[in-house]
Amino acid sequence: MPRQDTPERDHDLVLYGATGFAGALTAEYLARHAPEGCRWALAGRSTAKLERLRDRLTAVNPACADLPLLRADSADPDSLRALAAGTRVLATTVGPYLVHGEPLVAACAAAGTDYLDLTGEAEFVDRMYLRHDATARASGARLVHACGFDSVPYDLGVHYTVGLLPKGVPVRIDGFVRTNGQFSGGTLASTLTAASRPAAMARAARARLRAEPRPVGRSVRAPFGPPVRSRETRTWGVPLPTLDPQIVARSAAALDHYGPDFRYRHYAGVRRLPTVVAGVLGAGALSVLAQVPPVRRWLSGRLQPGDGPSQERRARSWFKVRFVASGGDVHLVTEVAGGDPGYDETAKMLAEAALSLAFDDLPETAGQVTTAVAMGDALIRRLRDAGITFRVVSR
Repeated sequence: MPRQDTPERDHDLVLYGATGFAGALTAEYLARHAPEGCRWALAGRSTAKLERLRDRLTAVNPACADLPLLRADSADPDSLRALAAGTRVLATTVGPYLVHGEPLVAACAAAGTDYLDLTGEAEFVDRMYLRHDATARASGARLVHACGFDSVPYDLGVHYTVGLLPKGVPVRIDGFVRTNGQFSGGTLASTLTAASRPAAMARAARARLRAEPRPVGRSVRAPFGPPVRSRETRTWGVPLPTLDPQIVARSAAALDHYGPDFRYRHYAGVRRLPTVVAGVLGAGALSVLAQVPPVRRWLSGRLQPGDGPSQERRARSWFKVRFVASGGDVHLVTEVAGGDPGYDETAKMLAEAALSLAFDDLPETAGQVTTAVAMGDALIRRLRDAGITFRVVSR
């Protein structure tokens, strides 16, 4: 349910990091789509940049002329605590989250404020569970990571697909993602940060595995296996070592209707075998190069945080995720699809998830939760209304 029974706060929703590339796109989306009466605000380090952004938003929607501007800095925990205490929902685009994210998670968990981000950093998500899940459960805060292209299409796509399968039977789903989208500087920085810390990531994952309760009487798996050939999608599937299958598995563990024996595998869908080989080699090379600080700095310098593809390039971008599923005697293929995945659609996903937490009638949850657990069908309806496709391809 929406947290309208909590003590009155100044804002329904605050967007932190609003002047960055993804943040500004999210702000523009909210300027166009936030409902009448929504009390939202922009937050960031630079008041001057926030003022310039507000001027741009006012050209989109004149009502934004009075949009509150809040100064806060990830290096100033007091400013973040004040920010969290003044709003019901706080969405942040400030990454890399391993570097900048924890103080805001801590502030929201302590204040009982719902938190959303765009992280794809598995280590960050695991560490935030270990350090702040219990506090958030006690305060009632919902901590929802990965609310963009990482990992909404997969988490909600599987949630949608499971709803079409029989109940109480083993479920097998393979996801195949295809896209022509382009990186931004912020995404590159987060990717390099995560790739440079394999040992730390593994330690955090093991610590979480020891601490997190497991489903009783049910099996949930998201194995990482070899490449496969998919007859249904007519692609090669290259396993993706991303956060997404972990998010799907956590939704499955929390939601009994995913069945007694659930398995999800996550792939990049590639048409040609040479592309498979090149992709595997490229990912391996990036992981190795990210371990060398001078090389990592050089790679980071190729695209600065705040930089990203042009509007014209984003307009040509698209994504499609096909889910090949079976449950009992039912076999089907579903699809989640949309436009530019990394920026336009990510901004849409983050904004609609924040609005859903603020205003929709949702299940009572707290602590670190996924989009499927916290919002589920309500967020699917919002994203469909906003132009993202959820459909059955074949049965």
